[in-house]
Amino acid sequence: MDFLKLAKRRCTTRGFTEKRIDKDDLDLILSAGRVAPTACNKQPQRIIVVQRPDGIFKVQKAYQTFGSQCVLIVCQDKRNPLIRPFDQKCSGDLDIGIVCDHLMLAARELNIGSVMVGLFDPGIIRKEFNIPEYIEPTALLILGYPSEGFLSSDRHKTERKPLEDTVMYESYN
Repeated sequence: MDFLKLAKRRCTTRGFTEKRIDKDDLDLILSAGRVAPTACNKQPQRIIVVQRPDGIFKVQKAYQTFGSQCVLIVCQDKRNPLIRPFDQKCSGDLDIGIVCDHLMLAARELNIGSVMVGLFDPGIIRKEFNIPEYIEPTALLILGYPSEGFLSSDRHKTERKPLEDTVMYESYN
């Protein structure tokens, strides 16, 4: 499948069946995250795979899981960050976003749905999963088989702004 076709097929899924993700498929998804580019190849991502019911229950204390049987807690190691010297912007959040994008696209290629969540309580996740202070829970990636199928790839025609509304050439116009 060509990339644009795959990217259009990826959509947010907020309802999952009870079917578990096969280990080989999960390994392939995790491998896609492993090869994601990160600033200066620092690879700050640390991923906790949660599949057992007691673990899913712990995640649900911080955010809903939509019936998923697999949640990836995507964290960043803050011990050796790349900091932009001009304004002290840390590259970690960007890196985690790229890693999650790779994970979601790999999942979609396997007909596995996903939703990336940033609006969760990191304190609960940190406590429930014994995460040290130098590791920051950054995103939850909730994975599974959609209970109601995938959204249409054609939705972008009406749900996305046209390029001319978001892209400028040579200066901000």
